[in-house]
Amino acid sequence: MTGSDWIAALGLLLVIEGVLPFAAPAAWRDGVSRIATLRDGQLRFIGAASMLAGILLLLSFK
Repeated sequence: MTGSDWIAALGLLLVIEGVLPFAAPAAWRDGVSRIATLRDGQLRFIGAASMLAGILLLLSFK
């Protein structure tokens, strides 16, 4: 992977992350406030599951 691939991936991540706050800011704010009430273990599980899903998606493109 080259440096430009990493920049493109970061750009895509920022676009995807910005869609919900742009399209539905009230729903996004409500979701973030609900996430803030989760316990550390729950957040870690969500983070681990997200990373695993991302790794599996990346490996499926090889």
